[in-house]
Amino acid sequence: MIFSSFQFLFFLIVVMGLLIVVPGSRWRKLILLVASYYFYAFWDVRFTALIFTSTIIDYFVGRQLALTEDPRRRKLFLLLSMTANLGFLGFFKYYNFFVDSAEVILSQWGIGISNLDIILPVGISFYTFQTMSYTIDIFRRKLEPVDSFSDFALFVAFFPQLVAGPIVRAADFLPQLKKPVRIRPENVWAGSQIFIVGLFKKLMIADAVAPFVDRVFAYPDYFSSPTAWLAIIAYAIQIYCDFSGYSDMAIGTARMLGFHFERNFFMPYISQNIAEFWRRWHISLSSWLRDYLYISLGGNRRGQRRTYVNLMITMILGGLWHGASWNFVIWGTAHGVALAVHRYWSRNRKGETKSGVERWLAVAGTFLFVTLIWVLFRAQDTSTMLTVYSKLFFLNPAGANWFYTDVFVAIAIVVIAHIVGLRRRSDELVFFSSPYSFRAAFVTVTVLLIIFVFAPT
Repeated sequence: MIFSSFQFLFFLIVVMGLLIVVPGSRWRKLILLVASYYFYAFWDVRFTALIFTSTIIDYFVGRQLALTEDPRRRKLFLLLSMTANLGFLGFFKYYNFFVDSAEVILSQWGIGISNLDIILPVGISFYTFQTMSYTIDIFRRKLEPVDSFSDFALFVAFFPQLVAGPIVRAADFLPQLKKPVRIRPENVWAGSQIFIVGLFKKLMIADAVAPFVDRVFAYPDYFSSPTAWLAIIAYAIQIYCDFSGYSDMAIGTARMLGFHFERNFFMPYISQNIAEFWRRWHISLSSWLRDYLYISLGGNRRGQRRTYVNLMITMILGGLWHGASWNFVIWGTAHGVALAVHRYWSRNRKGETKSGVERWLAVAGTFLFVTLIWVLFRAQDTSTMLTVYSKLFFLNPAGANWFYTDVFVAIAIVVIAHIVGLRRRSDELVFFSSPYSFRAAFVTVTVLLIIFVFAPT
């Protein structure tokens, strides 16, 4: 049940209807909890046992951390939470990756290791980070444990952000459960607008350029260098609109239900350097990596060399979080190196200001770097990656030139949105600073397009 399906729309309408007719916040929260588990079971009912187990463990650990002042016992309870959460994540997501990597070495001595037929539970990467942040915050005495088990279970399994994020922290979500759970017209209108913007990004932009990108990456030898360059730019647009589109739909759904989530993407392609890019891209993940991994490693408190090492470790693990493949490890390493180089460079240029031309060149350079590194993210194997890079750097006009009008339109939409956002220098989404009549027309036209183009025949 994905956000862009009619099944989800029907499901959401039913949930909102129940929240309207059933009195009392206690029962409404219970409806949300049951709906969240139903939503998760819709993917695979077996997954519910795993998320319920994680919920029980971290609820118990959170309570125990609050009951003891013994430093050793507190560390043991935190270790229990970390071991359980990372153990589940490591087994289901990374077991076969590490087995395949080890087998390359062990096979030279005639030792073989069998893979397991493991199904990756949907959303495990997201809710694992959420529950870990809960216990870590309690351990650091930044958060008090929640008394209600059902409230904590709703925090872990809340269906709008369960499958694709954003990563919501307990300190932001749990206080909202203390307020009356109520469907308000103003929240429904605001949330539906955010949802429609996300749906537009996903269906009208990301999905529109996907066939072109898929074709080029499936047969990179067949296409010319100009087409390869267009494909990687199109993929940069696709992955942004895909990720941010899902985030917007999650944020919009939560708002319709009365919950406020912070934005997760903020026009990342206007960034003037790689550090700014990570402040704008997948904000809930990058801030999680900063607060719970980078700072735990020592951050920038142990000298410059250690800072560079911490940046590298953080980004390598961040890359691995995205997927169990060496491509993601290399992708994370490249970003770690870029962050370290930027930090070193910035130390030697403190106080310098950039001219307008320099700022635009910085934006172009950052976008070029990020786009080139996206190849690692998209290529299905090393051979494809190397072939695409050879097409990019060893210019070859020979080969097919395949251009979609949809690709140029999609790129133009994202570029215009970023430029308008840069000119306004606003923290608000460009869409929501536009006139009400434009927003209403946009929502209406988008809904009609989706109904007529994507409705089953």
